[in-house]
Amino acid sequence: MIDQSHNIKPKIEAMIQSVMNIQTAYAKALIVPMDRLRELQEAADVVGAERVLQQAYETDVQPLLQTVRIEMGLHPDPLEAFRASGYLQKAAEERREGPRTGWGAS
Repeated sequence: MIDQSHNIKPKIEAMIQSVMNIQTAYAKALIVPMDRLRELQEAADVVGAERVLQQAYETDVQPLLQTVRIEMGLHPDPLEAFRASGYLQKAAEERREGPRTGWGAS
């Protein structure tokens, strides 16, 4: 679950950014060489273990994430795709028109 308070940013765009940040953190966690990290931990090499984690943290995983999204048939940049979709404007217009009721409402 993502718990957010959107006071300044648009709500949907802020949520998309949060999901993208989670994807980035997850991808970085996946590239940690766990065998090497375990070796360093067992050898009590705190500095070495920290370096292994830091290298993963500093790795740019954006090209990887973009490739994965493309392979899934998605736009490589979710925020850009959302903005280009016009969804927010369409939803705002529908809200201004009010709910449709009665027969034939769709």
